Amino acid sequence: MPTISLPWEGRMVPFTLGEPGKFPAKPERPFNRVALAAVHVVADPWATGNPWLKPAVDWQTTIAYRQHLWRLGLGVAEAMDTAQRGMGLDWPTSLELVRRTLDAAKDVPGAVVFSGAGTDHLAPGPEVTIDQVIRAYEEQCAAIEGMGGRIILMASRALAASARSPDDYLRVYARVLGQLREPVIIHWLGDMFDPALAGYWGHKDLGRAMDTCLDMIQANLARIDGIKISLLDKDREITMRRRLPKSVRMYTGDDFNFAELIAGDEQGYSDALLGIFDAIAPAASAALGALAGGDIQRFSAILEPIVPLSRHIFQAPTRFYKTGVVFMAWLNGHQDHFQMVGGQQSARSMMHFSELFQLADRAGLLADPDLAVRRMRHFLAVQGVG
Repeated sequence: MPTISLPWEGRMVPFTLGEPGKFPAKPERPFNRVALAAVHVVADPWATGNPWLKPAVDWQTTIAYRQHLWRLGLGVAEAMDTAQRGMGLDWPTSLELVRRTLDAAKDVPGAVVFSGAGTDHLAPGPEVTIDQVIRAYEEQCAAIEGMGGRIILMASRALAASARSPDDYLRVYARVLGQLREPVIIHWLGDMFDPALAGYWGHKDLGRAMDTCLDMIQANLARIDGIKISLLDKDREITMRRRLPKSVRMYTGDDFNFAELIAGDEQGYSDALLGIFDAIAPAASAALGALAGGDIQRFSAILEPIVPLSRHIFQAPTRFYKTGVVFMAWLNGHQDHFQMVGGQQSARSMMHFSELFQLADRAGLLADPDLAVRRMRHFLAVQGVG
Protein backbone atom coordinates (compact mmCIF):
# COMPACT_ATOMS: atom_id res chain seq x y z
CA MET A 1 0.00 0.00 0.00
CA PRO A 2 1.22 3.54 -0.71
CA THR A 3 2.92 5.75 1.86
CA ILE A 4 2.63 9.53 2.10
CA SER A 5 4.33 12.11 4.31
CA LEU A 6 1.77 14.12 6.26
CA PRO A 7 2.27 17.18 8.47
CA TRP A 8 2.21 16.56 12.20
CA GLU A 9 3.43 18.85 15.00
CA GLY A 10 5.62 20.93 12.71
CA ARG A 11 7.24 18.11 10.77
CA MET A 12 6.41 15.59 8.05
CA VAL A 13 5.61 12.06 9.26
CA PRO A 14 5.22 8.99 7.01
CA PHE A 15 1.76 7.42 6.89
CA THR A 16 1.08 4.10 5.16
CA LEU A 17 -2.44 3.54 3.97
CA GLY A 18 -4.46 0.43 4.68
CA GLU A 19 -6.69 -1.61 2.40
CA PRO A 20 -9.89 0.07 1.26
CA GLY A 21 -13.16 -1.34 2.53
CA LYS A 22 -14.95 -3.89 0.37
CA PHE A 23 -18.44 -2.46 0.02
CA PRO A 24 -21.07 -3.71 -2.46
CA ALA A 25 -21.68 -1.54 -5.52
CA LYS A 26 -25.44 -1.75 -4.92
CA PRO A 27 -27.66 -2.76 -2.00
CA GLU A 28 -27.84 -6.45 -1.21
CA ARG A 29 -31.43 -6.09 0.00
CA PRO A 30 -34.01 -3.36 0.68
CA PHE A 31 -33.25 -1.25 3.74
CA ASN A 32 -35.46 -1.32 6.82
CA ARG A 33 -34.66 2.32 7.55
CA VAL A 34 -35.44 5.36 5.44
CA ALA A 35 -32.01 6.70 4.51
CA LEU A 36 -31.55 10.14 2.95
CA ALA A 37 -28.19 11.74 2.24
CA ALA A 38 -28.01 15.53 2.38
CA VAL A 39 -25.86 16.08 -0.70
CA HIS A 40 -23.17 18.61 -1.62
CA VAL A 41 -22.90 20.58 -4.84
CA VAL A 42 -19.84 20.61 -7.08
CA ALA A 43 -18.55 24.08 -7.89
CA ASP A 44 -17.59 25.07 -11.43
CA PRO A 45 -13.88 26.00 -11.24
CA TRP A 46 -13.97 27.44 -14.77
CA ALA A 47 -16.51 30.13 -13.89
CA THR A 48 -15.18 33.69 -14.19
CA GLY A 49 -17.45 35.32 -11.60
CA ASN A 50 -16.41 36.12 -8.04
CA PRO A 51 -17.17 32.95 -6.02
CA TRP A 52 -18.01 34.97 -2.90
CA LEU A 53 -20.76 36.81 -4.75
CA LYS A 54 -22.26 34.46 -7.33
CA PRO A 55 -22.58 30.67 -7.06
CA ALA A 56 -21.34 28.70 -10.05
CA VAL A 57 -22.24 25.00 -10.17
CA ASP A 58 -20.85 22.18 -12.29
CA TRP A 59 -24.26 20.70 -13.04
CA GLN A 60 -23.10 17.55 -14.78
CA THR A 61 -20.81 16.41 -11.96
CA THR A 62 -23.31 17.51 -9.31
CA ILE A 63 -26.07 15.34 -10.81
CA ALA A 64 -23.66 12.44 -11.37
CA TYR A 65 -23.01 12.35 -7.64
CA ARG A 66 -26.74 12.06 -6.95
CA GLN A 67 -26.90 9.14 -9.38
CA HIS A 68 -24.06 7.53 -7.45
CA LEU A 69 -26.12 7.79 -4.25
CA TRP A 70 -29.25 6.38 -5.87
CA ARG A 71 -27.28 3.37 -7.13
CA LEU A 72 -26.30 2.69 -3.53
CA GLY A 73 -29.95 2.74 -2.44
CA LEU A 74 -29.80 6.10 -0.66
CA GLY A 75 -32.36 8.84 -1.11
CA VAL A 76 -31.35 12.43 -1.80
CA ALA A 77 -32.14 15.35 0.49
CA GLU A 78 -31.62 18.17 -1.96
CA ALA A 79 -30.71 21.84 -1.52
CA MET A 80 -30.05 21.46 2.20
CA ASP A 81 -27.33 22.72 4.50
CA THR A 82 -24.81 20.27 2.98
CA ALA A 83 -25.38 21.90 -0.41
CA GLN A 84 -24.24 25.17 1.23
CA ARG A 85 -27.75 26.55 1.41
CA GLY A 86 -27.32 29.92 3.06
CA MET A 87 -23.52 29.60 2.83
CA GLY A 88 -22.95 30.33 -0.84
CA LEU A 89 -25.96 28.74 -2.53
CA ASP A 90 -28.81 31.19 -3.06
CA TRP A 91 -32.49 30.44 -3.66
CA PRO A 92 -32.52 30.81 -7.49
CA THR A 93 -29.58 28.40 -7.80
CA SER A 94 -31.16 26.07 -5.24
CA LEU A 95 -34.35 25.95 -7.27
CA GLU A 96 -32.38 25.10 -10.42
CA LEU A 97 -30.60 22.38 -8.45
CA VAL A 98 -33.94 20.93 -7.32
CA ARG A 99 -35.30 21.00 -10.88
CA ARG A 100 -32.27 19.22 -12.33
CA THR A 101 -32.28 16.59 -9.57
CA LEU A 102 -35.98 15.85 -9.99
CA ASP A 103 -35.48 15.52 -13.74
CA ALA A 104 -32.59 13.10 -13.24
CA ALA A 105 -34.61 11.06 -10.73
CA LYS A 106 -37.23 10.28 -13.38
CA ASP A 107 -34.72 7.99 -15.10
CA VAL A 108 -33.87 6.05 -11.92
CA PRO A 109 -36.51 3.54 -10.76
CA GLY A 110 -37.23 4.00 -7.06
CA ALA A 111 -35.14 7.18 -6.72
CA VAL A 112 -36.19 9.22 -3.69
CA VAL A 113 -35.81 13.01 -3.51
CA PHE A 114 -36.90 15.43 -0.82
CA SER A 115 -35.99 19.10 -1.32
CA GLY A 116 -35.42 21.94 1.11
CA ALA A 117 -37.93 24.79 1.18
CA GLY A 118 -37.16 27.76 3.39
CA THR A 119 -37.12 31.54 3.46
CA ASP A 120 -33.52 32.28 2.52
CA HIS A 121 -34.52 34.76 -0.21
CA LEU A 122 -35.98 36.92 2.59
CA ALA A 123 -33.20 38.72 4.46
CA PRO A 124 -33.76 38.63 8.25
CA GLY A 125 -34.25 41.99 9.90
CA PRO A 126 -36.26 43.86 12.52
CA GLU A 127 -38.65 45.15 9.86
CA VAL A 128 -39.60 41.65 8.60
CA THR A 129 -43.10 40.59 9.63
CA ILE A 130 -44.51 37.15 10.33
CA ASP A 131 -46.75 37.48 7.27
CA GLN A 132 -43.67 38.08 5.12
CA VAL A 133 -42.09 34.93 6.53
CA ILE A 134 -45.24 32.97 5.67
CA ARG A 135 -45.24 34.32 2.12
CA ALA A 136 -41.57 33.46 1.68
CA TYR A 137 -42.20 29.87 2.78
CA GLU A 138 -45.25 29.70 0.50
CA GLU A 139 -43.22 30.87 -2.50
CA GLN A 140 -40.54 28.24 -2.12
CA CYS A 141 -42.97 25.43 -1.29
CA ALA A 142 -45.14 26.25 -4.32
CA ALA A 143 -42.11 26.29 -6.60
CA ILE A 144 -40.91 22.86 -5.44
CA GLU A 145 -44.35 21.25 -5.41
CA GLY A 146 -44.99 22.76 -8.84
CA MET A 147 -42.15 20.60 -10.17
CA GLY A 148 -43.54 17.51 -8.44
CA GLY A 149 -41.10 17.62 -5.51
CA ARG A 150 -41.48 16.51 -1.90
CA ILE A 151 -40.57 19.07 0.76
CA ILE A 152 -38.26 19.31 3.72
CA LEU A 153 -39.47 22.41 5.56
CA MET A 154 -36.24 24.06 6.65
CA ALA A 155 -35.76 26.23 9.70
CA SER A 156 -35.98 29.95 8.91
CA ARG A 157 -33.46 32.60 9.93
CA ALA A 158 -36.08 35.25 9.19
CA LEU A 159 -38.59 33.56 11.48
CA ALA A 160 -36.00 33.21 14.26
CA ALA A 161 -35.31 36.95 14.00
CA SER A 162 -38.96 38.03 13.73
CA ALA A 163 -40.82 35.75 16.13
CA ARG A 164 -41.76 37.27 19.47
CA SER A 165 -43.21 34.13 21.06
CA PRO A 166 -43.72 30.40 20.46
CA ASP A 167 -47.18 31.26 19.12
CA ASP A 168 -45.55 32.95 16.12
CA TYR A 169 -43.89 29.66 15.21
CA LEU A 170 -47.15 27.74 15.62
CA ARG A 171 -48.93 30.25 13.39
CA VAL A 172 -46.32 30.12 10.63
CA TYR A 173 -46.09 26.33 10.49
CA ALA A 174 -49.87 25.84 10.63
CA ARG A 175 -50.40 28.26 7.77
CA VAL A 176 -47.65 26.81 5.57
CA LEU A 177 -48.34 23.13 6.27
CA GLY A 178 -52.05 23.60 5.67
CA GLN A 179 -51.41 24.38 1.99
CA LEU A 180 -49.10 21.51 1.03
CA ARG A 181 -50.11 18.52 -1.07
CA GLU A 182 -47.98 15.83 0.57
CA PRO A 183 -46.61 15.28 4.09
CA VAL A 184 -43.27 16.97 4.70
CA ILE A 185 -40.17 16.49 6.80
CA ILE A 186 -39.70 19.23 9.39
CA HIS A 187 -36.09 20.31 9.90
CA TRP A 188 -34.98 21.59 13.29
CA LEU A 189 -31.40 22.77 12.79
CA GLY A 190 -29.45 23.65 15.90
CA ASP A 191 -27.41 26.79 16.31
CA MET A 192 -24.16 24.80 16.19
CA PHE A 193 -24.95 24.42 12.47
CA ASP A 194 -26.33 27.95 12.08
CA PRO A 195 -25.90 30.53 14.88
CA ALA A 196 -28.76 32.59 13.41
CA LEU A 197 -31.19 29.86 14.50
CA ALA A 198 -30.52 30.21 18.23
CA GLY A 199 -33.74 30.19 20.24
CA TYR A 200 -35.77 28.43 17.56
CA TRP A 201 -39.35 27.52 18.50
CA GLY A 202 -39.36 30.59 20.75
CA HIS A 203 -37.14 29.21 23.55
CA LYS A 204 -33.44 29.13 24.26
CA ASP A 205 -34.09 26.22 26.61
CA LEU A 206 -34.13 23.14 24.36
CA GLY A 207 -36.59 21.26 26.55
CA ARG A 208 -39.19 24.01 26.22
CA ALA A 209 -38.38 24.38 22.52
CA MET A 210 -39.07 20.66 22.09
CA ASP A 211 -42.45 21.06 23.78
CA THR A 212 -43.44 23.77 21.29
CA CYS A 213 -42.20 21.69 18.35
CA LEU A 214 -44.21 18.69 19.55
CA ASP A 215 -47.30 20.89 19.93
CA MET A 216 -46.83 22.00 16.32
CA ILE A 217 -46.50 18.40 15.13
CA GLN A 218 -49.60 17.27 17.02
CA ALA A 219 -51.63 20.16 15.58
CA ASN A 220 -50.57 19.35 11.98
CA LEU A 221 -50.27 15.57 12.17
CA ALA A 222 -51.67 14.69 8.75
CA ARG A 223 -49.22 17.07 7.05
CA ILE A 224 -46.02 15.69 8.57
CA ASP A 225 -44.04 12.64 7.48
CA GLY A 226 -41.31 13.13 10.08
CA ILE A 227 -38.88 15.48 11.74
CA LYS A 228 -35.13 15.74 11.35
CA ILE A 229 -33.37 17.21 14.35
CA SER A 230 -29.75 18.31 14.09
CA LEU A 231 -28.80 19.09 17.69
CA LEU A 232 -25.86 16.65 18.11
CA ASP A 233 -27.48 15.45 21.35
CA LYS A 234 -28.44 11.78 21.21
CA ASP A 235 -30.28 11.75 24.53
CA ARG A 236 -32.46 14.65 23.49
CA GLU A 237 -33.20 12.96 20.17
CA ILE A 238 -34.19 9.73 21.91
CA THR A 239 -36.41 11.64 24.32
CA MET A 240 -38.18 13.37 21.45
CA ARG A 241 -38.39 10.17 19.41
CA ARG A 242 -40.27 8.48 22.23
CA ARG A 243 -42.70 11.38 22.46
CA LEU A 244 -43.54 11.54 18.76
CA PRO A 245 -46.93 10.32 17.53
CA LYS A 246 -46.58 6.84 16.02
CA SER A 247 -47.20 8.12 12.49
CA VAL A 248 -44.27 10.57 12.60
CA ARG A 249 -40.73 9.42 11.82
CA MET A 250 -37.65 10.64 13.61
CA TYR A 251 -34.90 11.33 11.07
CA THR A 252 -31.61 11.56 12.87
CA GLY A 253 -29.44 14.50 11.93
CA ASP A 254 -26.87 13.59 14.60
CA ASP A 255 -23.62 13.14 12.73
CA PHE A 256 -21.87 12.33 16.02
CA ASN A 257 -24.06 9.43 17.17
CA PHE A 258 -25.93 8.31 14.07
CA ALA A 259 -24.92 4.63 14.24
CA GLU A 260 -26.52 3.88 17.60
CA LEU A 261 -29.54 6.08 16.85
CA ILE A 262 -30.24 4.23 13.59
CA ALA A 263 -29.74 0.85 15.30
CA GLY A 264 -32.25 1.93 17.94
CA ASP A 265 -33.39 0.21 21.09
CA GLU A 266 -36.35 -1.78 22.37
CA GLN A 267 -38.53 1.34 22.17
CA GLY A 268 -37.75 2.36 18.61
CA TYR A 269 -35.17 3.72 16.21
CA SER A 270 -34.35 6.73 14.07
CA ASP A 271 -34.41 6.85 10.31
CA ALA A 272 -31.67 8.96 8.75
CA LEU A 273 -31.22 12.28 6.98
CA LEU A 274 -27.52 12.91 7.28
CA GLY A 275 -24.81 15.03 5.72
CA ILE A 276 -22.22 12.41 6.64
CA PHE A 277 -23.97 9.90 4.35
CA ASP A 278 -22.72 12.00 1.43
CA ALA A 279 -19.11 11.33 2.45
CA ILE A 280 -19.52 7.67 3.49
CA ALA A 281 -22.18 6.52 1.02
CA PRO A 282 -20.75 3.06 0.10
CA ALA A 283 -20.19 2.17 3.76
CA ALA A 284 -23.57 3.57 4.80
CA SER A 285 -25.29 1.45 2.13
CA ALA A 286 -23.42 -1.68 3.20
CA ALA A 287 -24.20 -1.07 6.88
CA LEU A 288 -27.89 -0.45 6.23
CA GLY A 289 -28.04 -3.62 4.15
CA ALA A 290 -26.50 -5.58 7.01
CA LEU A 291 -28.98 -4.09 9.48
CA ALA A 292 -31.89 -5.02 7.20
CA GLY A 293 -30.56 -8.58 7.13
CA GLY A 294 -30.45 -8.74 10.91
CA ASP A 295 -26.65 -8.63 11.10
CA ILE A 296 -26.22 -5.97 13.77
CA GLN A 297 -22.59 -7.00 14.33
CA ARG A 298 -21.63 -6.21 10.73
CA PHE A 299 -23.65 -2.99 10.86
CA SER A 300 -21.66 -1.90 13.91
CA ALA A 301 -18.33 -3.13 12.54
CA ILE A 302 -18.74 -1.02 9.39
CA LEU A 303 -19.82 2.17 11.14
CA GLU A 304 -17.71 2.06 14.32
CA PRO A 305 -14.46 3.27 12.66
CA ILE A 306 -16.45 5.90 10.72
CA VAL A 307 -17.76 7.68 13.80
CA PRO A 308 -14.35 9.31 14.60
CA LEU A 309 -14.18 10.57 11.01
CA SER A 310 -17.69 11.99 11.21
CA ARG A 311 -16.99 13.71 14.52
CA HIS A 312 -13.85 15.22 13.01
CA ILE A 313 -15.66 16.49 9.92
CA PHE A 314 -18.44 17.98 12.06
CA GLN A 315 -16.24 19.43 14.80
CA ALA A 316 -16.82 23.04 15.86
CA PRO A 317 -17.39 25.36 14.12
CA THR A 318 -19.82 22.71 12.84
CA ARG A 319 -21.13 24.89 10.00
CA PHE A 320 -17.82 24.32 8.17
CA TYR A 321 -18.39 20.58 7.88
CA LYS A 322 -19.17 20.90 4.16
CA THR A 323 -15.45 21.27 3.45
CA GLY A 324 -14.80 17.76 4.73
CA VAL A 325 -17.65 16.31 2.70
CA VAL A 326 -16.36 17.89 -0.52
CA PHE A 327 -12.75 16.94 0.30
CA MET A 328 -13.85 13.29 0.60
CA ALA A 329 -15.62 13.46 -2.77
CA TRP A 330 -12.43 14.85 -4.35
CA LEU A 331 -10.15 12.26 -2.74
CA ASN A 332 -12.42 9.50 -4.04
CA GLY A 333 -12.50 10.77 -7.62
CA HIS A 334 -16.09 12.01 -7.77
CA GLN A 335 -14.90 15.45 -8.85
CA ASP A 336 -11.70 16.76 -10.41
CA HIS A 337 -10.94 19.62 -8.02
CA PHE A 338 -11.25 20.80 -4.44
CA GLN A 339 -13.10 24.06 -5.02
CA MET A 340 -16.36 25.00 -3.32
CA VAL A 341 -19.19 27.40 -3.88
CA GLY A 342 -18.34 30.64 -2.08
CA GLY A 343 -14.69 29.67 -1.76
CA GLN A 344 -15.55 27.65 1.36
CA GLN A 345 -12.65 25.22 0.80
CA SER A 346 -10.60 27.67 2.87
CA ALA A 347 -12.80 27.26 5.96
CA ARG A 348 -10.67 24.49 7.52
CA SER A 349 -6.95 24.24 8.18
CA MET A 350 -4.35 22.11 6.44
CA MET A 351 -3.94 20.12 9.66
CA HIS A 352 -7.68 19.42 9.75
CA PHE A 353 -7.52 17.89 6.27
CA SER A 354 -4.41 15.90 7.12
CA GLU A 355 -6.18 14.26 10.05
CA LEU A 356 -9.30 13.75 7.95
CA PHE A 357 -7.22 11.85 5.38
CA GLN A 358 -5.90 9.49 8.04
CA LEU A 359 -9.30 8.89 9.62
CA ALA A 360 -10.86 8.22 6.22
CA ASP A 361 -8.17 5.64 5.47
CA ARG A 362 -8.66 3.91 8.83
CA ALA A 363 -12.37 3.66 8.10
CA GLY A 364 -11.66 2.05 4.71
CA LEU A 365 -13.25 4.97 2.89
CA LEU A 366 -10.47 5.81 0.40
CA ALA A 367 -11.67 3.68 -2.48
CA ASP A 368 -8.52 4.14 -4.60
CA PRO A 369 -5.55 4.70 -2.26
CA ASP A 370 -3.15 5.59 -5.08
CA LEU A 371 -5.50 8.29 -6.38
CA ALA A 372 -6.11 9.58 -2.85
CA VAL A 373 -2.36 9.84 -2.20
CA ARG A 374 -1.73 11.71 -5.46
CA ARG A 375 -4.46 14.19 -4.65
CA MET A 376 -3.37 14.62 -1.04
CA ARG A 377 0.20 15.32 -2.19
CA HIS A 378 -1.15 17.90 -4.62
CA PHE A 379 -3.20 19.52 -1.85
CA LEU A 380 -0.16 19.72 0.45
CA ALA A 381 1.99 21.17 -2.34
CA VAL A 382 -0.57 23.94 -2.86
CA GLN A 383 -0.27 24.69 0.87
CA GLY A 384 3.51 24.94 0.47
CA VAL A 385 4.16 21.74 2.44
CA GLY A 386 5.66 18.41 1.44
